[in-house]
Amino acid sequence: MLLRHDGEKPGSSTGVIKQKWNSFDSFAQFNQTIEFRNGTDIIWQVPDLPKAVLFLAHGCNGRAVNFWDMSPKCPNCVGLPEERLIVLHALARKFAVLTISSAGRCWSLKEERMIVKGIITWWVEKHKLEKLPLVALGASSGGYFVSMLATDVKFSSIAVMIAEGVFDQIDTMKDYPPTIFVHMPKDEARKRKIDYFLRILKDEGIDAAEIKCMEFPLSPNFLSDRIPALDETTSMELFDLFRDKGFIDKNGFMRADGRALPLKAALRESKIVLPDLDLVHHIEEELNLAFAYHEMTSLQSQQIFDWFESHMRLSRL
Repeated sequence: MLLRHDGEKPGSSTGVIKQKWNSFDSFAQFNQTIEFRNGTDIIWQVPDLPKAVLFLAHGCNGRAVNFWDMSPKCPNCVGLPEERLIVLHALARKFAVLTISSAGRCWSLKEERMIVKGIITWWVEKHKLEKLPLVALGASSGGYFVSMLATDVKFSSIAVMIAEGVFDQIDTMKDYPPTIFVHMPKDEARKRKIDYFLRILKDEGIDAAEIKCMEFPLSPNFLSDRIPALDETTSMELFDLFRDKGFIDKNGFMRADGRALPLKAALRESKIVLPDLDLVHHIEEELNLAFAYHEMTSLQSQQIFDWFESHMRLSRL
């Protein structure tokens, strides 16, 4: 099974970018709860009549707060554009969402597994969700972590995003859950590893698939469509700045990953005033997404949740 954008020509994925930051307003609203458990913070939300439970694992330097919008209940929540849209898509599809912060900068594959398993078990039982299917999505470091956690927790299926997983470190694949890789083929080394692990999983009789995430060009209103705090005027000013600085080519494609660009310096030199300086991180995430080398992505949420729903089964913690 191969899921991807329609075609692989540069820019072909632009048709998928219909999702705006407020696309889910009529279907789901943030109303998260923050707790502290086993030395880390957890943030969660259970929709009315949930049909499944989703555990989300962030990447290195991430935190649970990145998935949720700032609110009086969560003044430290960040609401990064891709993370928040994944949560909103999950809530709209009636998935209860549980996010947990890693103890360190990245997830550890050993002692932290048992801590997270304990938190998931406690939380699911506390909210009487034991009869629902349990799924997981992890990005980058979180993808490695989820691929190993699946040997301890009986997920119905998992999504491993911008990571190849640690399948070469797993002793036995018996009862391993269906796995979908959500990756960016521009990262050729990672793509080769994913191709290899796809064959390994299929040879073991495990349902496995991939979603390929391709680069796409920026448009003048792209950033305001994706970032709640940016208006269209600022988005257009930023687009002009990126073009003037050579960050994008004549067709709007990124020339480099957002992390490699002197974005902060360019903003200082310009007359553009951001409503919040922390929005630089939100902008950088969207530039990384457009470059499509290594970034969390919500653009493929429909395919990911279709995968989850097509592999639902009762989980046994």
